[in-house]
Amino acid sequence: MQYKKINNLLGWLCFVIASVTYILTLEPSVSFWDCGEFISCAYRLQVAHQPGYPVFAMLGKLFSLLSLGDKTKVPYFTNMGSAIASGATIMFLFWTITALAKKLLLSKRDDVVEQSNLIVIMGAGLVGALAFTYTDTFWFSAVETIVFALSSLCTAIVFWAILKWDAHADEPGADKWLVFIAYVIGLSIGIHLLNLLTIPAIATVYFFRRSKNITVKNGILAVLAGIVILGLVQYGIRGYTIKFAAYFDLFFVNTLGLSFGTGAFFFIVIIIAALVAGILYSIRAKKPVLNLILLCVAFIYFGYGSFAYIPIRATANPDLNNSHPDNAFTLYGYLNRIQYGENPLLSGQYYDAKPIDQTEGSIIYRKGKTKYENAGRKIETKYDHTTILPRMYSTDAQDVQFYKDWLKIPEGQAPTFADNLKWMASWQMYQMYWRYFLWNFVGRYNDADGQASTEGIDGNWTSGIFDGSKHIPKSVTNGTTYTPLYFLPLVLGLIGAVYHFSRKDRDALIVLLLFFFTGLAIVLYVNQPSIQPRERDYSYVGSFYAFAIWIGLSVIAIAETARKFISPKIAGFGATAICLLLAPVLLASKEWKNHDRSTKWTAHDMAYNYLISCPPNAILFTYGDNDTYSLWYDQEVEGIRPDVRIVNLSLFTGDWYIRQMQGKMNESQPLPITMPYDKYKEGTRDVIYYNDQKLAGPQEVKEVFDFISSDDKQTMVQYQSGDYGNYLPTKNLKITINRDDVIKNGVVPADQQAKIADIMDWRFPPNYVTKENLAILDMLAHNNWKRPICFTTTIGNENLIGLQPYLYKEGFTYHLMPLKKDTSLRDQLSKTNTMVMYNNVMTKFKFGNFKNARYLDHESTSMFYPVMTTTFIDLAQSLMNEGHSDLALKVLHKYDQEMPDITPYIDVAGRKLFMAQLAFELHDVVLGTKLANSIDSYVTDQLDYNYHLLSTNSGGLAMRDVQIGFQLLNGLAEFTKNANQTAIYNKVDAQLKDYMKKFAPVLGAQQ
Repeated sequence: MQYKKINNLLGWLCFVIASVTYILTLEPSVSFWDCGEFISCAYRLQVAHQPGYPVFAMLGKLFSLLSLGDKTKVPYFTNMGSAIASGATIMFLFWTITALAKKLLLSKRDDVVEQSNLIVIMGAGLVGALAFTYTDTFWFSAVETIVFALSSLCTAIVFWAILKWDAHADEPGADKWLVFIAYVIGLSIGIHLLNLLTIPAIATVYFFRRSKNITVKNGILAVLAGIVILGLVQYGIRGYTIKFAAYFDLFFVNTLGLSFGTGAFFFIVIIIAALVAGILYSIRAKKPVLNLILLCVAFIYFGYGSFAYIPIRATANPDLNNSHPDNAFTLYGYLNRIQYGENPLLSGQYYDAKPIDQTEGSIIYRKGKTKYENAGRKIETKYDHTTILPRMYSTDAQDVQFYKDWLKIPEGQAPTFADNLKWMASWQMYQMYWRYFLWNFVGRYNDADGQASTEGIDGNWTSGIFDGSKHIPKSVTNGTTYTPLYFLPLVLGLIGAVYHFSRKDRDALIVLLLFFFTGLAIVLYVNQPSIQPRERDYSYVGSFYAFAIWIGLSVIAIAETARKFISPKIAGFGATAICLLLAPVLLASKEWKNHDRSTKWTAHDMAYNYLISCPPNAILFTYGDNDTYSLWYDQEVEGIRPDVRIVNLSLFTGDWYIRQMQGKMNESQPLPITMPYDKYKEGTRDVIYYNDQKLAGPQEVKEVFDFISSDDKQTMVQYQSGDYGNYLPTKNLKITINRDDVIKNGVVPADQQAKIADIMDWRFPPNYVTKENLAILDMLAHNNWKRPICFTTTIGNENLIGLQPYLYKEGFTYHLMPLKKDTSLRDQLSKTNTMVMYNNVMTKFKFGNFKNARYLDHESTSMFYPVMTTTFIDLAQSLMNEGHSDLALKVLHKYDQEMPDITPYIDVAGRKLFMAQLAFELHDVVLGTKLANSIDSYVTDQLDYNYHLLSTNSGGLAMRDVQIGFQLLNGLAEFTKNANQTAIYNKVDAQLKDYMKKFAPVLGAQQ
């Protein structure tokens, strides 16, 4: 059989194996993080968050049509789009490895591939491609609707294509592959920018193939040229095209008086005309290099043209319309993620630098009614001292503290450049890149977030070889996400890399460039300031892809060594078989259990519970991705509770979002925001500072709102610059309650109407009012209890603006109700609207198959499991307090029926302790004993591990866990004794005494 036919067949076999793997382990519905937004935007062709993903959205729409009208199946098929794209990535990886392997073994490109060489070439492709199939990071993105699967496919295609060009570069028409690469790169910008990082490696392939004088100096220049091309595509084509179009539009609109978009269209016509003229000239003048360059630029623009989707759909005003980029200026800010701010790269301040001056930069333009308006200027701050390559630059208090804790910088000591580099090496590079690399090729303890410590188990890498002697807790080693890989994939990759450099150093250098630019180069460029909202391993999947090439090439290295002792054919088959076992088979067997999401529904059902907890026509305030994106999916795709208006407070700071909230959405009427756009547009009332006027007593919210939103200069303060600004005169606010309105609108249940307060007063905590605060105050002032106002229970206290005394839990939401304050409660957020909540939890809630799911992700276990546990506890406690002990017991049984017995971290054991106590108080000895034993097992497991650390001076002793563990055992002993549970009490008491002796040295030190 011909080499080409076998190569093609085995490539497609890899596609089938990978695709079947991912489809079998596919998440059946929406996932956490960005997936809910991406599915919603694909299904209804809406505008997702910056910097936009038009190609991804359009392809997602295509896959969503496979649901054939069953909206509940939409996410399954969009997830399948990722699975198939990931399968195709594996196929192109196979062909990439075989192309490189063929170059390794053949003296000339046209040599016949002998059978022994055919075996190891195909073996290398199978081992490398299938190993990458089952790596942790790639598999995670392959089974959900996320951009990284399609982005990886683009990376795989362009790298394969440049090798295809390399193989045929001497043939007529071979440069079509370069034009094809340019087109894919242009398209990939509409998926994710990671694909651009292949450009330096591609440029180096071109240099090695075309250059007649290859030297180290020229090689370095070739790499630098690749970086320059990368910059030209990223900043020139992608960025400045839109920026120049914006300024053309400014001239055409503001000076010539034409309509919005005219100037931008004219500029695009100029680009098209220039490219056409240039290409025609290059043909007539017989300038092939110029022709190739212009064709590549044209095809990048063809692909990049997908971004026309963004302003077209923004103008259509869909429900999800992030930033509303319907004009060139907004689109430029949208593409460049201006709202996220900029991190310094080559020069900038240290975290302790003091601002000494501020200068005005360029004008910020916003779209007005007929012209672009001046919304102010960018402010550039100068600092008293700066550094080259600033890494510790964030002045946020939490980030500053983290820098000091991580590097153990004493209080009052200034950071040095050595500290700066140490932070870069130890946290940015090791903790936020190499740790992820080791997860994929060495092994991993669990999927807990491990950004903050190199010593702890959570989120750390492990080979598993020495774990038996470390007394690792059973909660880890028996966990679904414990995946020791015994260093084996890493060793194979290193063998392949060394062999590649020893035999074909130029090709190895190209793979190394791909590895670097899709890995550490991202670390250097992004310059993360400190702890991230989530682990960021998905950003570096291209780097892991490159390493998988070397895992494949290890087959050739091993076979070449074995050929000295056995026949080439047996060596080839043997090396392939061994490497298949040591990488793909090992990875598949270890990783399957923590990537099989086929039975997980938590994201969908938790969002459903948020919505179902809301009264009719409610306004639901959320914060953050995992609160919001799944909610958007449930509502936008499945149409669950379309009467509820979801308001994301992290977006509510934008004038575009407030404006959207003033319109109808689905079945939800506009929010009761009375401000006209001119009062809150960008550059107007961006922040209103507190200026205490010593007003007596709390002031009516409406009066305060009218004052801070007034355009009368008598209500403002004048700054040194001469500008005027509103100010907040008091933090003490109130709403005088119209009892009839409250009753008529059904805000308060009939049995609690006697508790309705005459005045609802509270203190506004911040020292300034931002746009979202201003909009909320407007709503509070003018809603008149017509629409229920709710907050998700996972929202931060700072987002509740002091309303805690009037918030009552009704499930997964707090409902704002004007009842008299209960000052006896220490935890104001534990209050419940009990019978409403009971009905929601017991008859309406869905539980995401929590108990029976084969795999639960980090968000399910660490975020929503504790929330669910607290929800049941608060409800049961409230029912007991109100004399409904029978219903309280039913609540505990419902929890036991629906929720698994897991303890993601020790604080959850504390919540379960309270639940066990409730069970004993309700005379359910069986449930109480079950919970007590579970708590005891977990706590003693943790204490045993920490005692091992203490006794071996291993470091990393978690003193907080030890202290809480003792508190839990004390509590367990106390209430089991009171409940006459002698057996449990005797066991726990003995354990307590034993641990007191063991930990006496550190406990005494703490005391």
